[in-house]
Amino acid sequence: MATAKPTWQGALDARDDLGQYGDNAIGLFALALRFSVDDIHSVAAESVTDGSDDKKCDLIYIDRDEGVAVVAQCYCSSKQKQGAPANKASDLNTAVAWLMQRPIKELPKRLRSAAKELRSAISDGSIKRFEAWYVHNLPETQNVQDELATVTQTAKSVIAALHSASKVEISSLEIGNARLDDWYQETLSPILVNDEIKIEVESGFTIDTANWKSYVTAIPARVLHRLYKSHGTQLFSANVRDYLGSRKSDANINNGIKQTVQTAPENFWVFNNGITILTHSFAEGATKNKKTLTLRGISIVNGAQTTGAIGTLPKAPSGGLVPARVVSTADNDLVYDIIQYNNSQNKVTASDFRSTDRVQKRLRDEVEAIPNAKYEGGRRGGHKDAIQRNKNLMPSYTVGQALAAFHQDPIVAYNSKSDIWVNDQTYARFFNDDTTGAHLVFCYSLLRSVEDAKRSLVAKSKSKELTAQEETLLEYFRQRGSTYLLVSAMAACVETFVGKRIGTNAKVSFGPKTSPTQAGQHWSELVTIVSPFCQQLSDALSDGLKSNERAQKAIGVFRSLVQATASANAESYKRFGKGVTVSR
Repeated sequence: MATAKPTWQGALDARDDLGQYGDNAIGLFALALRFSVDDIHSVAAESVTDGSDDKKCDLIYIDRDEGVAVVAQCYCSSKQKQGAPANKASDLNTAVAWLMQRPIKELPKRLRSAAKELRSAISDGSIKRFEAWYVHNLPETQNVQDELATVTQTAKSVIAALHSASKVEISSLEIGNARLDDWYQETLSPILVNDEIKIEVESGFTIDTANWKSYVTAIPARVLHRLYKSHGTQLFSANVRDYLGSRKSDANINNGIKQTVQTAPENFWVFNNGITILTHSFAEGATKNKKTLTLRGISIVNGAQTTGAIGTLPKAPSGGLVPARVVSTADNDLVYDIIQYNNSQNKVTASDFRSTDRVQKRLRDEVEAIPNAKYEGGRRGGHKDAIQRNKNLMPSYTVGQALAAFHQDPIVAYNSKSDIWVNDQTYARFFNDDTTGAHLVFCYSLLRSVEDAKRSLVAKSKSKELTAQEETLLEYFRQRGSTYLLVSAMAACVETFVGKRIGTNAKVSFGPKTSPTQAGQHWSELVTIVSPFCQQLSDALSDGLKSNERAQKAIGVFRSLVQATASANAESYKRFGKGVTVSR
């Protein structure tokens, strides 16, 4: 019996953790597919608007690291229809206008922080791509696409008025059955560029085995230049890292690649380690006395830096050959082994990739020994994690953000999650010999507890049963970066919570036998106790979470209030302290 083709709807239905978001679940699922989001819940905590007066903005996703912003309207039909209502697509005009045109003070409180951040990110050039999405579970229609064309024009107009010098690529997308299926099917294959590509080569030879087939050759540098100009970073869909860019420095390998291919192309082959290409299949041929190699699909699993350095040259190099081996296999498990081993056999000293770092290896082993905990250490989840969720996984990027926030840098935690892994100095501040697997759980579970507190308030607000104090707390949580700032504030109070001096916060944990879920339960009571003091943190968020000086000042006031009320909460703090260990 033939196996049924997997569908996006089946994958979404299997994500029972997304049900809590209602119709917004489909929008979050689309974000996970499009941007390989491995921790959709942290994204939801910041991106989901939480009330009926949302001015047609269901999701507002801003990622400065990736240079992208998405404003989404979400709709799920319980019945099969020929298409989604077009009026909901036109609602995006309202959303865009409110977010980027109306005076901030006229916006509903739940949108003010997001609107400020979106405008700021566009104005300072952090956002290179703005997308308006209408996400639904029905067939796509021309009527909707006509409405979205108007949304694109509206977005272009308001963004130009916001910052005329800003170069932002603007688009409006209907994301229905067909597009969701395309994005989902892409997650089932690491090869996203599926074109047929014909390359002239001087010579080459084939190696054929039972499980894989390979062709070893040299590819003209100008071919890589053309491919990169056509496909950009999609060429690296199966790679653990994209092209990192280059600096004008002798120490920078990518700049060296550019210099070599421009000034000494005849020696490029002997200077460069070459690239590994994954393809669906390949075939040899010939045209006019020259050999040709035809690929069906391409992803460069090792050699992103070489390809990117060549591809970003202002014009194609006149010469230069790049050593290359092309690999095809029908064994999916082998595909992922090829990806892994091609990126971990040699020591990686650049700051772009940490999974082979000795600290990450140790942390993976330590977390492995903790009940119901998994940590991949330095690897962003990628395509598979967007749909195949391990409920025990502590996503690497979220762990890094939790560590940064706990160790008193909420600015980096919120604004620079990639920099935690890319920058050597930043990385060493949070991942070092003092950091333990149990400490990762300690920090990560605090962030999760804070996010859960926010989610509970949002859910309660829908029944309009919030107390005045809860309304104030929800107003705090509606500000972007609020969860990371509260984590920093609570971390600054750990000595008060445990009732003793702690030399370094990296040594504190719940011990190696406490699971993340149990750790979250330990934190939960404390989050409830100290959350009334969050109002004292709001000043640090008034113009976005940007000023470390303001953040530390606000945290200082928060800490003083926690200390002043410690005697009233002595029993709760004592219970918490019993579970805490401080390693030597």
